[in-house]
Amino acid sequence: MSKTSKKSNTNNILPMDHTPLAATINLIGGKYKSLILWKLTNGLLRFSELRREIPCATPKMLTQQLRELETDGLINRKVYPVVPPKVEYSLTTLGKSLKPVLDTMYIWGTDYLSNKGIENKNTL
Repeated sequence: MSKTSKKSNTNNILPMDHTPLAATINLIGGKYKSLILWKLTNGLLRFSELRREIPCATPKMLTQQLRELETDGLINRKVYPVVPPKVEYSLTTLGKSLKPVLDTMYIWGTDYLSNKGIENKNTL
């Protein structure tokens, strides 16, 4: 996908994958998308704050995932005309509608880690 293209990820779903689960996975199944959405459930964050919250994501990958989430209508991006640049991200109404899904994923993951004897290192 070129930088000038604003193609939605939902356009990439094959006809045989037009199922609710495939649509959901297509939108939030990127490497860091679920983590980004989860972090934004508590309110808006600047790019630098997201980088601190998701340190395993390179700036390039984080930017790519944010662009895709924005294109798909799950997050808002607000740019302030200041130097240095200030960019804030927040969930759209559609993005907020994923909170129950993310909550369920968090609970499932907590149980999974507990059953495996792995310490949960995530704080809400």
